[in-house]
Amino acid sequence: MSNTNLRVVARLCAYPDKIEELKTLLLGLLEPTHQEAGCVQYDLLQNLDNPTDFTFVEEWESEAALASHLASAHIQTALHQVQGLVASGPNIERYQLLG
Repeated sequence: MSNTNLRVVARLCAYPDKIEELKTLLLGLLEPTHQEAGCVQYDLLQNLDNPTDFTFVEEWESEAALASHLASAHIQTALHQVQGLVASGPNIERYQLLG
C-alpha cells in the first residue's frame, strides 16, 4: 500500500422502506469493482445504529483509476438504479493518507 494512493469514502442513505433493495444493489457492485484495474480496496459498510446508512471505503492507485471506475458501466447503471431508493447521496469524498 502506498501513501500516494487515493482514498475515497462514498455514502448513501436509503429510504427506510428501501434498505434491502439498496443493499442488494450495492452488494452487486463489489465483485466487478474488485476486478477493475487500480482498485486496491472497495468495502461496503452498513451503519449498525442506522441501517439506512451505507458507506463505501475505497482505495485507488490513482485519480485515473477512480475516474475509470466512476465511468464504468456497472457504476453508471447503479447511479440510475439508486433513484427512488436513496434519501441522500451518493456523497463522494476524496482523501489522502497522512499517517
